[in-house]
Amino acid sequence: MTTAKPFPPIRLKSYGRARDAWPLDPDVIHLNHGSFGAVPTAVVERQDALRRQADLTPVGWFPRIADHVREARERTAPFVGASAEHSAFVPNASAAATVVYNALRLEAGDEILVTDHGYGAVTMGAQRLARRFGASVRTVEVPLLASDDDVVQRFADAITQHTRLIVIDQITSPTARMLPTRRIWQLAAERGVRTLVDGAHAPGLVADAAAEGGGDWWFGNLHKWPCAPRGSALLVTSAPDRGELWPLIDSWGAPEPYPDRFDTQGTIDATTYIATPAAIEFVESEYGWAAARRSMAEIADAGAEIIAEALRPFSTEDPITPLPSPVPSMRLVRLPDGLGATREDADALRMDLFDQVGVETAFTSFRGIGYFRLSAHLYTEASDFHAFAERCVPQILRRAGIRVPTATTVA
Repeated sequence: MTTAKPFPPIRLKSYGRARDAWPLDPDVIHLNHGSFGAVPTAVVERQDALRRQADLTPVGWFPRIADHVREARERTAPFVGASAEHSAFVPNASAAATVVYNALRLEAGDEILVTDHGYGAVTMGAQRLARRFGASVRTVEVPLLASDDDVVQRFADAITQHTRLIVIDQITSPTARMLPTRRIWQLAAERGVRTLVDGAHAPGLVADAAAEGGGDWWFGNLHKWPCAPRGSALLVTSAPDRGELWPLIDSWGAPEPYPDRFDTQGTIDATTYIATPAAIEFVESEYGWAAARRSMAEIADAGAEIIAEALRPFSTEDPITPLPSPVPSMRLVRLPDGLGATREDADALRMDLFDQVGVETAFTSFRGIGYFRLSAHLYTEASDFHAFAERCVPQILRRAGIRVPTATTVA
């Protein structure tokens, strides 16, 4: 019997259960909202209607696409605390980072600072930028339990006369914690260093995420917690040289200034952008974003405890490590020693458990330690975490070489 605080299914204004608002496979347990999101049925239908309109009258649709995208920008930017004239739609966070990297010019001997919590694709982009100019990338190591003051001090110590750019996560993907990006941006600016803030996970989990995150450039995914269709993110900047930012595709919007030139991208499926306001407004009208953040935090806390209770009898350390700066909806539960020690091992475990027991999960690795990174939304229920304990914990224990107890022991 679990001692975790029970929580009833979330109820929305128009639905008996929040789960009924999402078209998720009922035979699969969904505990990894943070990776690819999940789109409510109402938003799917909105996007389908837009696609249908484009298919019925292509000539009536595509020449006016910039107007539709601009309107969506104007409705979406305030959600992250930004203005439309400083915001551009991009396909995802990695695309936003690439747009910024493409605009930068370095010199041989310059350096870029990243952290060991960074998202791999964004860090690899920084490495490619450095190689183009004979610059280098240096990693600032941040302990998992470092306080915000400690994190800032580590950057204060790391910045040198060669530092030109800092790339830092507002919410870290592998370790599910917040970093004091605004303070680091301010510190960097005082020393003539620019900051790119990776806010991929922040929209929806942080009110006014772009304004709170700071940075010379900020970007965030809208297909995660805002539940927009996949392929929707915002790049936000008021930097004086924002006119040097260009879309990944040269199109007929090229003569326009930033951000208008991003509104026209040939025949890409811009319905992902145009349907984004419907997703944001869906959560607000059905539950409210402030309430959603509170509820997702309660769900994540209870879920982490359910899973930790199943693992504690077989763990050398408590599976739950309270983080200094936790975020709503995401929690870390430590795996038994030896599991998920590398990113490749963690990814393999994720797919093996999906194939074998039908549970969508995320496993991460940090400094040789594997973690289950749970991420919940309003549709997540207590039964999902109990199902993880029943289906996944025995598999995890077997892989760790631990004798598997009866099902009732881990339920």
